[in-house]
Amino acid sequence: MEADGLTELDVAESIVNAVAIYKRLRSRSPRRASPSEYLYVIQSTSLEGIIVYSKGKLIREQGEDHFYFLISSKRAL
Repeated sequence: MEADGLTELDVAESIVNAVAIYKRLRSRSPRRASPSEYLYVIQSTSLEGIIVYSKGKLIREQGEDHFYFLISSKRAL
């Protein structure tokens, strides 16, 4: 975020304004919680029109998706 001059508000607005998940990736981290963990990419604009690419995972509790845990974000190309 810092390298691309994004604020936390830019990223939060982008995630809240997203209408769909851009793509789903299988996690390659050896520290992942389960062998079938996926990361989700959201590509959407902030209120200022900045296109933000964010990657995160959905946290499930009691079988329901509760929130999006942000891993990284940058300006979309």
